[in-house]
Amino acid sequence: MHARLLPLAVALPLAAGCGYNTIQRYDEQVNAAASQITVQLQRRADLVPNLVATVKGVARQELAVFTEVAEARARLAGAVQGGNLTDMAEANAALTAPLGRLLAIVENYPQLESDESFRALQDQLEGTENRIAVARQDYNDAVNRYNGYIRQFPQVLTAKAIGKQPRPYFELTTPGAAEAPRVDFNN
Repeated sequence: MHARLLPLAVALPLAAGCGYNTIQRYDEQVNAAASQITVQLQRRADLVPNLVATVKGVARQELAVFTEVAEARARLAGAVQGGNLTDMAEANAALTAPLGRLLAIVENYPQLESDESFRALQDQLEGTENRIAVARQDYNDAVNRYNGYIRQFPQVLTAKAIGKQPRPYFELTTPGAAEAPRVDFNN
């Protein structure tokens, strides 16, 4: 019986000294940060139909832009449901351009600029864009901490033994996507 416990008694201190618990903690921090990105992108996708409906009520002739926004929004919602961060980043970037065109349409319709529900949606969208930026930064910070840790010795041995790989960063995939769309209706 004691002979069976001896390898366990030797393995436990070695595993603790090789960073197993810290690897798990950092991995969970990355997972939590990824969840925040998912939540904020879903929030963005959920706000878009309300924004489109508000603008559509006034600007009926802008059908092509509404269609582009709806398709890009559906792609983002699908990517969020799929859970792949790369797909989410690409779909988020694909929504930025048609959403920017939709918001530019508003300049042609002064009655929208003064509409309280539109202004509330605009504020929510701006806040969501800021939340996405913060969630992306938090995720990338967690990935940086995790990836750096599992590359250090002796943690690299533990990480390989338990199958932990470096995690990808949430990167912006289109030129100009580093900036949130600028929404200004006070011109």
